[in-house]
Amino acid sequence: MPCYAIDGLSPVVHPSAHVHPTAVLIGDVIVGPGCYIGPCASLRGDFGRIRVMDGANVQDTCVIHGFPDSDTVVEPNGHIGHGAVLHGCVVRHDALVGMNAVVMDEAEVGAYSIVAACAFVRAGLKLPEKSLIAGLPAKVLRPLTEDEIRWKREGTETYQDLARRCHASLVEVQPLPREEPDRPRLKVGGPKTLVATKRE
Repeated sequence: MPCYAIDGLSPVVHPSAHVHPTAVLIGDVIVGPGCYIGPCASLRGDFGRIRVMDGANVQDTCVIHGFPDSDTVVEPNGHIGHGAVLHGCVVRHDALVGMNAVVMDEAEVGAYSIVAACAFVRAGLKLPEKSLIAGLPAKVLRPLTEDEIRWKREGTETYQDLARRCHASLVEVQPLPREEPDRPRLKVGGPKTLVATKRE
């Protein structure tokens, strides 16, 4: 993985974490046990500290950064969806930040909350626990149901399992020239989409 020291400070990655080879970690970045850092994620600890805590995931093309002397923190079991941007903020434990959402400086996403895809959480906004948050700018829409909290937890557990699968079997290969007859499918447990669960 591309890891770079700056001013003598190197990233720290726990051996049980998986950081994709195309992700970039710079400087004061600390990745905890069982974390998953996806392809093309950029964690730039060249101004402030970035801490991704136990069992959290930061998915493809996410950007994490902050102002000088800031801390950007994803607490245990935090779940940061594809393309999200975190800047000098705190995502509390078991919270989810949806795809392409932006969470700005000194904002705080409450524990177990879900920030919807493409939401914009303005600087300094403190969001409560167990809430659905959406919009431009982001606002609390309603409390989450226990089913939604369970759905989020199952999704995060799937990414924790993905970190283990990557350690066990992810290898670089040349693509096949054609699809094999009776090509098998991946056998991965985990939740259905939230839309699908509401149809049941």
